[in-house]
Amino acid sequence: MAYERLVGLDVADEALYQEYRDRMRPILASYGGGFGYDFRIAETLQSRTDAPINRVFTLYFPDEAAKDRFFGDPAYKAVRAETYDKAVRASTILATYERPD
Repeated sequence: MAYERLVGLDVADEALYQEYRDRMRPILASYGGGFGYDFRIAETLQSRTDAPINRVFTLYFPDEAAKDRFFGDPAYKAVRAETYDKAVRASTILATYERPD
C-alpha cells in the first residue's frame, strides 16, 4: 500500500512554481515519494472551498510516516520558503488515501 494525497493549488507564478518542483523533486525522491498525476485546470465547476484551483496533482509516498518526514525536512522547508510560498496563492488537500501498488 502507498499513501497518496490529491492536492489542488492556485498557482500564481508558473515559472517560480516550476523552480520549486525542480528543486524539491530530489528531496521528495529521497523519501520514496513522487508525483502520480498532474493537471492544469481551466475551470472548476464545483468546490468546497472559496480558494480558486488551477492545478491538481497526486503526490505519493511509501507510507504516511515518509510523508511526514518529507514535509518536516529542513532542506524541503528552505526550498518551499524560497519558491512555493511566493508562487502559490492557495493550497487545498482534496483527499488523502492509501492505494494498492
